[in-house]
Parts: sequence; structure tokens; C-alpha cells
Amino acid sequence: MAQEFRLLLLPGFSAIGFISAIEPLRVANRFRGALYRWQILSLDGGPVAASNGMSVNADGPVGPVPAGSTVLVVAGFEPLKHYTHALQQWLRRLAREGAVLGGIDTGAFALARAGVLEGYRATLHWEAVEAFRESFPTIATTQELFEIDRSRITCAGGTASIDLMLDLIARAHGSELAIQVSEQFVLGRIRPPKDHQRMQIAARYGTTNKKLVQVIGEMERHTEPPLSTLELASRIRVTRRQLERLFRVHLEETPSNFYLALRLDKARQLLRQTDMSVTEISVACGFELPSYFARRYKGRFGCSPRQDRRAD
Repeated sequence: MAQEFRLLLLPGFSAIGFISAIEPLRVANRFRGALYRWQILSLDGGPVAASNGMSVNADGPVGPVPAGSTVLVVAGFEPLKHYTHALQQWLRRLAREGAVLGGIDTGAFALARAGVLEGYRATLHWEAVEAFRESFPTIATTQELFEIDRSRITCAGGTASIDLMLDLIARAHGSELAIQVSEQFVLGRIRPPKDHQRMQIAARYGTTNKKLVQVIGEMERHTEPPLSTLELASRIRVTRRQLERLFRVHLEETPSNFYLALRLDKARQLLRQTDMSVTEISVACGFELPSYFARRYKGRFGCSPRQDRRAD
């Protein structure tokens, strides 16, 4: 009997995350017959536009699903913009009925808002992790490519959806089929969930200096409250002057300006992906004075936090 999947596309969903989830199922069927069946759902049954503007026709609206189905919510940059009470009730009903529920890219936001992720591990796209943790601090999050925790499945989206589906195929039908499917996508290897979502710091910033990589890691982990330049230098066992030289030589920047940009980038993510107030975001990113935060934000992005939220 074919395993049933239902994929709910929320407006602005990630097209690559969605396609990467469907295609492995299609290829598995090509090799072994009708192992999988799937339907595309939307909130109202109509077409849904992805974040890239592509429109996908839905097979129907949210509603009853066959017993034993896996239901995946696929979202994008604004996962809660179209969240409704009806969606909440639907997800809760599916949870009570024992459906396997999942989220792709930022789909975990919808599951968490519905209260069906409590007690489960979850992952999502790295860019949204901080916003998710601020909104749902009691849910254990990781930065794995995907998480399969009993009846909950979450995935970082993008090409990680392929890795998730290959893992599910291997669990149900063996690793040989998963390898066959992966070879159709010209993949060099099947990534395990613990592979990194993001390029390592060294690759992102084009440096092999171990001290610089170490201190950037400290900055990314400590945005609230931020560490002083002296504290950062102490943590990597260099003097303040040596730290400043590292940034000047390798990044043509000062440590404080680089750190400020990291915190402002985090603030923009929270602004766009949560309903936190501007003041709450200011505090969460280590800015004690909202006026100073707003001034620095405008200097980096060309508009105030409130203007940015309205434009978004």
C-alpha cells in the first residue's frame, strides 16, 4: 500500500524546499512502483505563489487526510503571515488523530504556533532559528539538516529536503533504493542530518585564520548581551590590539563594527519572522536604547525598523 503524503503550501513558500521533497518520491516510484502518493494542499484549495513568484496549483484545501498520512507544512520568509485559526484547528486535529506532522524550511513555525511541537526536537532554516527560539523558547531546536523525532519531522528546506526524503526512503525501503534515487540527482553523497546547514565560518568569510574563525563564532553565539572587545580578545587568548589587527588585516573592518552588523542582521530576521515588538527585538539583539537601535538600523538598511516591517 502506498504511503500518503500531504504537502500544505503556505503563500511565499520555498519552491526549492518543496520540489526537493517531491522529486525523491517520484523517482522512488519510478524504480519500485507506486510506493508513494502525494497531494498538494493550500489553505483555500486555490493556487499558491512561492517566494520566487512561481504559482503552484493545489489539489484541494486543508481537510481530512487518510489514516497514516505524513503532512508537511512548507513555508518561506513569513511563515506566520497567513496563519489562521482554521489552520491551527486542522493541525491540532491531525495531531490528535496520530498523523505524522512536519515542517519544511520555516514550516515549523506553524506547527509550534499550533502547539503540536511541544516535547519534540525541531530544526528549520538557519536564518530563522533565532526568531524561532525567541518565539518558542520551550521547544528544543537544533541546526541539523533535518530532525525525525517520533511523529514529528522538520527540515531546513532547500536541498536538505532531498536528504530528509532519502532518509525516509531508506528507513521504509532500504538504503539501496535511497542510493539509486540519490544518483538520479547527481549527488556526490547522501548527507546525514548532522551535516552543517551553513558553510563553515572560514568558508563564509574567506579566511583560514583560526583565531578569527573562533572569535566570529563567539560573536554569533553572544548577541544578547554582546561581549566587549576586551572579553572577545580574552576568550581567544589574544590582546585587544591583536584582535583589532586580525579584523583589519583579514576583513578590513573593526571588531566592533563587524559585531554590530551581525546583531543588526539578527534584528532584521526577528523583525521579519516574528511578531515581537521593535523594543523587544532591540533588547534581544543587545541594544539597551531603542533610539540607538533604530538609528543604527537605519544606517545599515536605509530605513527604520518600523518602516522595514511595514514595507515587508
